[in-house]
Amino acid sequence: MQEKLITIDGIEPQRIYGSNDYSLNLIKELNPNVKIVGRGNEIRIKGNSKDIDSFESKFNQYLTFLSKNVNISDYHLYEIFGPEKTEMREKNVHSPEHTHHKHPHGVVILYGNDARPVIARTLNQQKMVESIEQNDVVFAVGPAGTGKTYTAVALAVRALKNKEVKKIILTRPAVEAGESLGFLPGDLKEKIDPYLRPLYDALEDMIPLDKLRIFLENRTIEIAPLAFMRGRTLNNCFIILDEAQNTTDLQLKMFLTRMGKEAKVIVTGDLSQVDLPQKQKSGLKRAIKILTDIEGIKIIHLNNKDVLRHKLVVEILKAYEAEGIVEG
Repeated sequence: MQEKLITIDGIEPQRIYGSNDYSLNLIKELNPNVKIVGRGNEIRIKGNSKDIDSFESKFNQYLTFLSKNVNISDYHLYEIFGPEKTEMREKNVHSPEHTHHKHPHGVVILYGNDARPVIARTLNQQKMVESIEQNDVVFAVGPAGTGKTYTAVALAVRALKNKEVKKIILTRPAVEAGESLGFLPGDLKEKIDPYLRPLYDALEDMIPLDKLRIFLENRTIEIAPLAFMRGRTLNNCFIILDEAQNTTDLQLKMFLTRMGKEAKVIVTGDLSQVDLPQKQKSGLKRAIKILTDIEGIKIIHLNNKDVLRHKLVVEILKAYEAEGIVEG
């Protein structure tokens, strides 16, 4: 066991260690082969000579980065201190997004635009992350604002980024929620796009616009109404069906049976917002009942505790539940 002392000049120790030593603790987590003790402007490292030299090289990169940039994110810490790609392959471990690194507000799924972490903030959102890694089909059911769609899209983007799938398919049923598609202006795409807008919004948070445009043009990412899924077999895809409460039994059956090899599926829905004609029952409700015990399928129920919108949304949901207005 050897020891080396690094003296820091020109940079405030608080910037190096982070708030409440957050950055320092992450650096320690990413470098388990050396013991790191930071006090003031001195960093003491213990380990074998090879590991000490490797850490010192990374730490010098870190100091250079801090000298040129005001802020540093988890993403940059991973880039500087994380294992080399070859080392990761040898150890057969996932990339940083799959290490389930804990953030002060939850678990990081991936890093979006501007290296901003996309976080599973609640227990049930974290269950979605764990469940899709252990199952091929996950249902995420709960009220508005619980992050169902956003978390699902983040998981799909992560899978594409990590080359676990070749394609993302995002779909919604184009149900006329108080509007008639026939009377809306424009061609079919212009009529359908408003229904799919939440999916675009989520993607735009996670993928740079120029790259997203290319993915959409070459169909690496496909966003389409549910009817366009009929007759297809979807291999090596991450598929999300959003607003599934507005599917009939036959539509949901059709969708689920599109799954091909190496496919992952997340179905999201809110049974309190069914926009189907009054005589039609939601296929999502029946699916939850009949598919619960099938191995490889996981059903997660999100609730008011998962609502991350304005605090009044929680109170509004509670008020409606008190009146017995729960499912459409």
